[in-house]
Amino acid sequence: MPQVEPPDAGAGAPDCDVLVVGGGPGGSTMAALLAQQGRRVVLLEKARHPRFHIGESLLPANVELFERLGVREAVDRIGLPKWGVEFVSPQHRHRSFVEFGDAWDKRMPMAWQVRRSALDELLFRNAAARGAVTVEGCQAHAVVFDADGATVQATLDDGAPRRWRARYVVDASGRDTLLAHQFGDKRRHPRHNSAAIFGHFRGARRLPGAKLEGNISIFWFAHGWFWFIPLADGTTSVGATCWPPYLKSRDKPLKAFFLDTIALAPALADRLRDAELVDDRVHATGNFSYSATRACGERWLMLGDAYAFIDPVFSSGVYLAMANAFAGAGLVAATLDRPARAAAAARRRYTAHVQRGPRAFSWFIFRMTNPVMRELFMHPRNVLRSKEAVLSVLAGDVYGGSPIGPSLLFFKAVYLLGTLGRWRASLAAWRHRRLNIRDVGTIPGENVLVPPPR
Repeated sequence: MPQVEPPDAGAGAPDCDVLVVGGGPGGSTMAALLAQQGRRVVLLEKARHPRFHIGESLLPANVELFERLGVREAVDRIGLPKWGVEFVSPQHRHRSFVEFGDAWDKRMPMAWQVRRSALDELLFRNAAARGAVTVEGCQAHAVVFDADGATVQATLDDGAPRRWRARYVVDASGRDTLLAHQFGDKRRHPRHNSAAIFGHFRGARRLPGAKLEGNISIFWFAHGWFWFIPLADGTTSVGATCWPPYLKSRDKPLKAFFLDTIALAPALADRLRDAELVDDRVHATGNFSYSATRACGERWLMLGDAYAFIDPVFSSGVYLAMANAFAGAGLVAATLDRPARAAAAARRRYTAHVQRGPRAFSWFIFRMTNPVMRELFMHPRNVLRSKEAVLSVLAGDVYGGSPIGPSLLFFKAVYLLGTLGRWRASLAAWRHRRLNIRDVGTIPGENVLVPPPR
């Protein structure tokens, strides 16, 4: 059985081949893959599973990765099937529905909505079952590199210090961005900025029918967009991703501000008319979009949110983190097994990989508030298979699995012509967006919970 308690620091720093910081989907996937290769892997998680995390909507492209990890059936047991997306716009009387089964690759028709506490624990335990040493309640806070590897310094949740000696370090620390902070490499995204406020509801009215019930719904409103994610336990995750200046304008308790924000989207407010907040809790977070200037070095790599995070409108976070892990496992193997011959080329391939995913989604994200893009999503047409190509991106098919390039270019050309045809409205939207992506500093109430009333 893998070791689950860290050794006493007084006994010296134990050796391992790879130390993975962060027990989320990316880190647990990497640890499982490397342990299966027979490598000595230590996986550190600062919290203890199950722990809360946002990002509950998965992409169809996740399905193959779960299959390769041997956990698809387990994910199916905890998830609610998700077959498509509903778009709701205040400028349109109708609602737009798209299904992943209409994408280019018909083999990816569905995904799941999941409680991240359940999914993350499932993947973490799978890494242990594959042979990784898993340590919970242990936060890494510094990595000291030298010619032979690195020493990772950490602290247990009871305050006791621990350290490990590793030949290679994987940073999957999420928005803690351990190495990016240490290296001074973290940069706010110059073309995007967003914040979020969110909570979970009981009694929300879902779409009717077994195939529609699990769909994610996207509601546009004046300051951004809402997500509506039904979960298998009957609760629904609801959140507003909005411009930071709007969230910073809050002058009342977080719960009251959240409910007032929901009222700005009447169609969503109607869905929540008979619903109540679970435990009366509301969360807020800012600084949603950033990236590091480097993805990897001689004996380290970053994956998932530790490298970059973009607006979550297309639910790409879990998939990109896990896809990074599958790609990064090859880089780790090349570095440990044949560093002189293959590691440099492997680093270039990995860097190209981790940049490609966010870039594919970002083109759409940067334009989501443009009236022309909204019109295209509300009236999808499959001219030259352009709808299939866009749905492929939404499904996570962004690494060359399908020949969607020409059709995507056609869609982008249609968008460009549309902005020229509606240049006044497009210019106004561009100016509004440019004003609102400016850095406004810390968001009041960021990363805090509103406790239940006494």
